[in-house]
Amino acid sequence: MNTNTKCPCGTQKEYEQCCGLYISGQENAPTAEALMRSRYSAYVKQAFPYVYETYHSTTKQHFTLAAIEAQSEQIQWLGLKIIETEAGLENDEEGIVKFSASHRLNEKNHYLNERSFFSRENGLWRYVNGETQLTTTAANADKVGRNEPCPCNSGLKYKKCCGRV
Repeated sequence: MNTNTKCPCGTQKEYEQCCGLYISGQENAPTAEALMRSRYSAYVKQAFPYVYETYHSTTKQHFTLAAIEAQSEQIQWLGLKIIETEAGLENDEEGIVKFSASHRLNEKNHYLNERSFFSRENGLWRYVNGETQLTTTAANADKVGRNEPCPCNSGLKYKKCCGRV
């Protein structure tokens, strides 16, 4: 893997020094936000075993690795924006992360806006569940000018990306 690749989670860090540490198993995510970012990166990198393993045991029983893979095969993830966090720090037992993840599905851009709930299990952060909304607009999106960079972090102008009609 190219070690000069920026992490998909949007931190602007190199992947190997960011979410790659957690996905590879070298380290455990220290906060709920770090776990959320690494789960997003795992979807982008198609590291579905990591996604499955980071479910809380009460949630994991409702999923299979095959189902996660099948659900994800048509989705192209474009960018992640963390809206806010509540608790979920290194000394907390529970946390909430609100985010908006842009993606492309069936040749259309969409946003997954979610308020995710995390809890520690055996000392490790795990994803419990979330309140989700699928839309064609980002959560808490400021008005974006046509010639401004697209908020999905694609590197394109808004009019050439998510602002395309």
